[in-house]
This record gives sequence, structure tokens and C-alpha cells, in this order.
Amino acid sequence: MCSGRVDPGFVFRAFSKGVDGVFIGGCKLNECNYTTHGNYHALNMVLLTRRIMEHIGLNPERLSINFMSGAESNVFVEAVNGFVQEVKGIGPLGKAEGIDPDTLKSKLDQVQKLVPYIKRINKDKLASRLTNPEEYEGFFTRAEIDQLFSEVVSYYIEPDKCQACMICARRCPEEAIAGGKGQIHVIDQDKCIKCDTCFDVCPPRFGAVRKISGEPVPPPLAIDQRTLVRQKA
Repeated sequence: MCSGRVDPGFVFRAFSKGVDGVFIGGCKLNECNYTTHGNYHALNMVLLTRRIMEHIGLNPERLSINFMSGAESNVFVEAVNGFVQEVKGIGPLGKAEGIDPDTLKSKLDQVQKLVPYIKRINKDKLASRLTNPEEYEGFFTRAEIDQLFSEVVSYYIEPDKCQACMICARRCPEEAIAGGKGQIHVIDQDKCIKCDTCFDVCPPRFGAVRKISGEPVPPPLAIDQRTLVRQKA
């Protein structure tokens, strides 16, 4: 599998299963077998993921990426053995960082849910090609990640503007929007991955989907209040 397919969601899912460390091996930079240079993308993903790990209190050294040729078995063995020893030195996931299991699970669940949003917000930087290792440390800053999490957006359908056209419900990739014909639509905030689709596809003449940042999302409309009553001309 091309290392370019590595996703932060894979890493955080591994941690949620109790894995103490994740090692990613890829082709040497600028030596892509598929001409896509996915290894640059993998590098950016790792740099971003390590910053997120710091943000939630995990040691970023639990995640490592190494680039090598398929013929360099000795390099692979040395890299993996070195990483295993390093992770053993760090200690068990969460316990070594002083995070209790329930809190750790909650943090990992939250981050996994936000991965599509995080990737969308950082899509330009994730497409960059870093050619100088000196750029790695400051490519994603702690302040940048702190701001990202403090300004996470949510989406809410205004009941008085929704026309039950079902466009957003049909286009939602996670089926997070409840409502059918003649019913005011409601976004399930637990299912929503903040992909922006509902906001983009809602017809401008309705403008029913509101983007919310820095404030709580209004409670959903009660089920018995969702029947759309159209005004007669």
C-alpha cells in the first residue's frame, strides 16, 4: 500500500485499540514508484498527527515515519527495532502520560470524529512537499493546532428556513441529517463529521444551514415539532 494512503484516522484508531506506538514505512522521498509522491503526503500527515497527539496529551514519539528503499531490509529492521525500544521506554499508552483510560478514550473518539474536518482545514498544507528536514518541526505549530480545536465549527439547520427539500439529507456522506419530505431537517451532531457538504448544497434562496463557531449549537427541534407547515399564498 502506498504510504500516501496513510490517514490520521488509522493512527488514532490504532491508539484507541490500545496500541502503544505506530510505525509507518514509506519509499524514499522523491523516489515514488507510482509517480504520485504519496510519501510527501504521508510525511505531512504524520507531522500533523504528532501535533494533535501533543494537543491531547500523548507523547508524539509514539508515532514514527521512516523512508527507505524496498531493498534496504537492514534499514527497515534497524528502524523498527529502534522504534520498539523507544516505545517500550515511553511506557503504556495513556498510563505513561498520566491520562486515565476513560479520558483517553474520550479524547481519541473526539479526534477520530474530527479527522475529516481537520484534513479539510489543512488541505493546502497537506499537499506541500517538504524537501528540507529543518522544516519539519515548525510546519504545524502548537498554536495552530490549539486554535484549530478551539474554533471547530458545527452546522445547524434553522427550523424557520428549512423547506424540507431533502438536498442536504441526500448529500450528507454520514447520513447525519434526519428528516424526510414535509419534515424540517435536523443534524445529528454526534454523527456529523463537519465536512461542510450541507452548508454548500443548501440552496441559497433558503440559506437554512448555519455555520457555528465559538458558541453552543441550539438544541434540536423536538420530533413532534418537525412537520413543515407551509404558508398559503
